[in-house]
Amino acid sequence: MAVKNLRNLLILSLLFVLVASSLTMAAPKKIRIGFSLATLQEERWGKDRDFFRAEAERLGAEVLVQAANNDDALQISQCENLLSQGIDVLVIVCHDGEAAAAIVESAHKSKVPVIAYDRLIKNCDLDLYISFDNERVGYLQAMGVLSKVSEGNFVYIGGSPTDNNAYLVKNGAMKALQPYIDQGKIKIVYDQFTPNWDPAIAQANMENALTMLNNKVDAVVAANDGTAGGVIQALADQKLAGKVPVSGQDADLAACQRIVEGTQTVTVYKPIKAIATAAAQAAVKLAKGEKVEANLTVNNGKVDVPYIALDPIPVYKENMYDVIIKDGFYTIEQVYRNVPKDQWPKEK
Repeated sequence: MAVKNLRNLLILSLLFVLVASSLTMAAPKKIRIGFSLATLQEERWGKDRDFFRAEAERLGAEVLVQAANNDDALQISQCENLLSQGIDVLVIVCHDGEAAAAIVESAHKSKVPVIAYDRLIKNCDLDLYISFDNERVGYLQAMGVLSKVSEGNFVYIGGSPTDNNAYLVKNGAMKALQPYIDQGKIKIVYDQFTPNWDPAIAQANMENALTMLNNKVDAVVAANDGTAGGVIQALADQKLAGKVPVSGQDADLAACQRIVEGTQTVTVYKPIKAIATAAAQAAVKLAKGEKVEANLTVNNGKVDVPYIALDPIPVYKENMYDVIIKDGFYTIEQVYRNVPKDQWPKEK
């Protein structure tokens, strides 16, 4: 009897080992993606995070998110922490494109590929860059303003000097403005970057411009909707809001509301779901060791980085419904809440 019991016990143990082994083989290790954001200050970044996480989870991956409050040292520390948790790929919205190179180097030592999300990381062996065509963004901003005013004193309120995108956006804007400058039709009378894309700094710069020029400003090319908000507040204090065309980008809700109310001229919509979804798909592929197809390359000062470039869309009062509302980015009630209902566009 003892021998029989022992034999049964051995058979059960063997079965347990076989079942456990088959379960292990059937359930491969879950992909872990680190997603490091420079900030959640601007409204759009929360949307990026949520769309990215939703697509990654749909593909069976887990996403670990950190936000660094525009602090380079904190972002580096947070990324080191993500690497220590055994992530398979790291996706970074960097605060400073130069400082973040150290993160890429550290990730590669751990054999973890890195994707630069929306902002290019400079002077490193970056694996992939995904963003919108930022020069095109700046071009569309300036053209939006030029569609309202094509002569006089123009102010340029740029983005953060630590963000490579700020320079690309400005380059694009200048491509649109330069012919008018060359013809003597417009003059750039004030030109300032905005550390951390801070609306309060943009407002202070615009106040300085208005004081310096005795309010003789005909148009403002502002690099994003946050800076546009600061600019418009400064204009409002001088009773000039709605009289001076102002650009932006990101299609923040407040900016969309300002556009339909008439105080902001244009924003540039970068369909966030498109970039977040594409980035999550690319991250999962890199984690699996698969090739990611990119339509372009961009030189980051060290290498030609594979670049997935997406197309931005200019948004005015006239196409707000067709672009923003129909895309489900906001509801008609959110955008037009301060506009009399009889002036709302008819839903199609």
